[in-house]
Amino acid sequence: MKVLLVPNYSRPEAVDGASRLAQWLEGEGVEVQWAHDKKLFPGKVVSCEGIDLVVSLGGDGTLLRAARIVGYREIPLMGLSYGHLGFLTCGGPHDLIETVSAALAGEMHASHRATLDVEVEVELPDGSREMRRSFALNDLSLTHGVRGDMIEFDVNVSGHHVDRLRGDGFVISTATGSTGYALAAGGPIVTPEFHGMVCVPVAPHSIRARAFLTSPSDVVELKISPERHAERLFFADGQPLADGHKGVRALVRRGPGDIILLDRSARSFYQSVSRVFYGE
Repeated sequence: MKVLLVPNYSRPEAVDGASRLAQWLEGEGVEVQWAHDKKLFPGKVVSCEGIDLVVSLGGDGTLLRAARIVGYREIPLMGLSYGHLGFLTCGGPHDLIETVSAALAGEMHASHRATLDVEVEVELPDGSREMRRSFALNDLSLTHGVRGDMIEFDVNVSGHHVDRLRGDGFVISTATGSTGYALAAGGPIVTPEFHGMVCVPVAPHSIRARAFLTSPSDVVELKISPERHAERLFFADGQPLADGHKGVRALVRRGPGDIILLDRSARSFYQSVSRVFYGE
């Protein structure tokens, strides 16, 4: 058995918890691997070879980093909360060993979370274009630049034109991401069992534009209008995809593998909704 620990290195208590967990795991005969501090080693790649379980220690942002490390490999992932909301996490410092022990014993509920396969086409300074590909657990977002100019773009679903919109942007999310940026933009909260995509316009300059859902097999395309030269940015789970170049279009489809997120029970999602959004 081999466990990968992904702590939030900016939180000393998370690093201390990871150290305590590593000591316990090694005492149980479990091999431990640590993900590096990405701020100190931004270009370093974390290997998942031989990993049986990934444990993130931080907030939802740390869990999203752990999900990017796992990608489409379907290695079980669990989060221990040392952050603000902890919507995706299943435990905390008070039950650190107990929670991981239950996961190793196969006693946790496994929630299969749909992912996104994102392709963004960018225009380079010499006028040529190239495709950038990315994994996402939460969402792909199109936003305006620092000047705040309105973006004009077309929305197509599986080759069918849906609308041409002007506004601040657009969010294409999974069910997991429906409680993030998509929710803030006015989209619905969607059960994790839904494996399609949630499409939400951000501040559209239209009273007709509304959020909509797709099927799991659909491909959503956002195509920037050449008639309006506004700055536009693409992000996958909050990570920039264009590196300062002009984003021309994005293609988003369901990823080839799910994230297997461990939690307490099948009701964990609704309990988290009540705790985070309704204070119950």
